[in-house]
Amino acid sequence: MKTKFLNNRDLLQHLKKGNEIAYTYLIELYYEKLCEYASNLARDSFRSEDIVQNVFIRMWQQREKLNFNISIKSYLYKSVYNEFVDQYRKDIAKTLLEKKYIDFVNSNIESSDNDKTERLIALVEKEIEQLPPKCKETFLLNKKEGLTYVEIAEFQNVSVGTVEKQMKKAFCLIRNKIKGKLLSILFLWFRIKPILKA
Repeated sequence: MKTKFLNNRDLLQHLKKGNEIAYTYLIELYYEKLCEYASNLARDSFRSEDIVQNVFIRMWQQREKLNFNISIKSYLYKSVYNEFVDQYRKDIAKTLLEKKYIDFVNSNIESSDNDKTERLIALVEKEIEQLPPKCKETFLLNKKEGLTYVEIAEFQNVSVGTVEKQMKKAFCLIRNKIKGKLLSILFLWFRIKPILKA
């Protein structure tokens, strides 16, 4: 893009006014550099692009709040770092939560009879079948096939953020249907089903 802006403040003024040319210029100037930086943090090219895209989208959405005194370059690099940290914390929390559920279910499996287990499995299977198609596919790829969010995103040609939204939607829909039942029976379904097939 040939368009250039006089200085940092000039570029910020155009961004705050919603100038799409300024926004495009900013992306072309920093996108690849930020992806490289994010990749060094996340060690994952797909996730790094997702991080950078989130930063640019949020910047555009909140453009009116931009401070004229900031350095755009510093602001972007700091935002990428913060986004990486946020995603990392979510992943850790998610991993710990799943481990907690799996440990709980494993202890229940030992004390449950086969009839009760099969009833729980049937209940979960029924609710999974009623999920919206894309939501169901994403959920099963992760929980049944064992694919990571990054692998699912690559397979479906979507962002990791989209995969996360589909997974969250799936859990919310199933939890609302099961209501009083423990959400941990979801993990029971995935831990027991291969054994029943054997």
